[in-house]
Formats: sequence, structure tokens, C-alpha cells
Amino acid sequence: MQMTMRWFGTGYDSVTLQNIRQIPGVQGVITTLYGKQPGEVWSREEISGLKKTVEDSGLSIAGIESVNIHDSIKTGSPERNAYIANYCTTLENLGQAGINMVCYNFMAVFDWTRSDLAKRRPDGAAVMAYDQAIIDKIDPHDISSAMNAQSNGYALPGWEPERLEKLKELFALYSNIGEDKLFAHLQYFLEAIMPVCEKYGIKMAIHPDDPAWSVFGLPRIMTGKETLLRLLKLVDHPLNGVALCTGSLGTNPRNDIPSIIRAISGERIHFVHLRNLRHNGPGDFEEAAHLSSDGSLDMYEIVKALYDSGFDGPIRPDHGRTIWGEASMPGYGLYDRALGIAYILGLWEAVEKGAKFQ
Repeated sequence: MQMTMRWFGTGYDSVTLQNIRQIPGVQGVITTLYGKQPGEVWSREEISGLKKTVEDSGLSIAGIESVNIHDSIKTGSPERNAYIANYCTTLENLGQAGINMVCYNFMAVFDWTRSDLAKRRPDGAAVMAYDQAIIDKIDPHDISSAMNAQSNGYALPGWEPERLEKLKELFALYSNIGEDKLFAHLQYFLEAIMPVCEKYGIKMAIHPDDPAWSVFGLPRIMTGKETLLRLLKLVDHPLNGVALCTGSLGTNPRNDIPSIIRAISGERIHFVHLRNLRHNGPGDFEEAAHLSSDGSLDMYEIVKALYDSGFDGPIRPDHGRTIWGEASMPGYGLYDRALGIAYILGLWEAVEKGAKFQ
């Protein structure tokens, strides 16, 4: 297991590489070229510059999150092959730089959705939250402005304004795309990029949908055990795998995450996001501190299932609370994620040492 932290890059992130390096146990970062638009080629020079910045700080790049996929690929439009070719060029350039894990998602229009980016908890901490009753009252064409109004002035990953200015066009693009068609387009994409992945050993890790159900009538296909296993069978290649996000899968209380981990196996889990959340009712949840007692997920059992499955890839703490007066991108402050890292490393050590005495 390699403990990492997400870093959005200079000029985008309130957290510095120096901050990250001082967190005990962190070996690398999960990063991206945050200013690149879906479909653009990442040049060798840009990748080399990013790698040098990270390595000069004493850290390494453990993976990329994300190389975003153009909507033409997701919708299967006539232009998709040109954008797949661009994606392959980016993978080639990443592979030549020695970067061999890419997290991505195949969500339609919105990468993730919340009804509140700063819900106050009784102790004064702020968390991101989702309430389906609130979402049902929102015009989907207005939600991007509502989200950005709560962003603390930071660009939100997956909510890039250049793309979301065209929401009406995007909804029209997906109007005839159901789950089976979206699955077929995902299969087409993965089969097209696998030769480049094989050449450089690049592991493709798909992120589950967040939340794990349809929002605004849009198709969602990475929602639980059955759909994740369907993906792995569609393109049955060891480099086609999963970014197991406990928070995204955990939005649906019917998802038994330890069971999902055991079903997929550590060899096809290429990357892990660990976080907790608290269920308040059907379709109503809020994000929590990482420890089990603060939310609805058993983090010890999740870590144990990962260890028992043989998982040995990068882990990062996912969305944290906003605490201690910090100003940051919602969910991506320093303090609570650092607390999460310490907790996760403690769980891993306990599981690892316990296994030696069994």
C-alpha cells in the first residue's frame, strides 16, 4: 500500500507540496494538469514540468486523477475516434514519463453532485452533503452556478465553467443515451486504449458514480458490485480496473463495500479513495470524518478487506471536513485529510499486525 494525497497543482490548490510532505507516512501525490480541458492532449513538456515540480519537493507522482474524457467519447458521436486518439497520445506521454496509473470516470454531464458544499455540523465543522429532496427542486441548468457559489473561489473538479456553460447542449447530447449504450461506449473506449496501456503498463482505474444513482434523469453505470463486475468482464484485461471510492459506493447503503472489494479482488483494484459518510435517511447523506464512529461505514472492515484481497496500490484520503478555520476547495483542505491519513495508516498497521498472529 502506498499512502498518497490528492494535489491539484500550483495555482489551484490551497495545500502545498511542502504541507503534504510533512504528513507522516505520505509517499506521493495523485495529481493532474488541472487546467487542461477534456479532449486536449497533455504534452510531454507539460507532464515533465509537473513531474519535476513534484519530485523537487521530495515526493513522487503515484497516479493521475484525472485525464478527463470528452463527451464525444461518452456519447459515441462521430468525433469520438479523434478524441480517443488524443487520449492515446496523452497516455503515451504519461507512460514515457513513467506514470502508470490513471483514474477517470464515465459519468454523464456531472462528475459528482451535492446539494450543499458547506453544511454545518453541531461542532462547527462544515461538510459536503446531498439531499435528494433538495436536488429534486433544482433546475439542472442552474445547479452549476449554485455549486460555484459555494466553492470558496476555487475551481471545482468536474464542474469546469468552460464546459458547464453548455449545459443545454450536454443534456441534449445524452438525451438518447441509456445505461446499455453508455456501457457500450465505455467498452469501445477501453478496447481502443488498451494497446497503449499494455505498452507502458498503465492501469486504468474507473471511479464509481457519485451518488450511486441517476441524477436529473442522466444514466449512471458504475453504481455497485454488479456494474463494476460487468465492466471488468466487458474488457477482461488486468489493466482495466477500478478506483474503489468508499464514499461514492457508500452513498447507497445497500452497497456492501467489503463484499465488493472481495468480489473484485486486489489485482483489479488499482486505486482507493477512503472516506466515510453518514446516512440521515433515504437519499440524504452528509460526509463525515474518516473514523468509523463518525459515519455509517465500518472503515476497519473496509481496510481489512483491502489488505486480505492483496491490494498494494495507492490509497488517498478522500473528502474531508472543513475545520479549524481553514479556507480551501470544499472537501480538499489540509487538516482533516491529514487526520484521515493518520487514521487510515493506523487501521492498516492494526490489520497488518493482526494478520501475522492469525
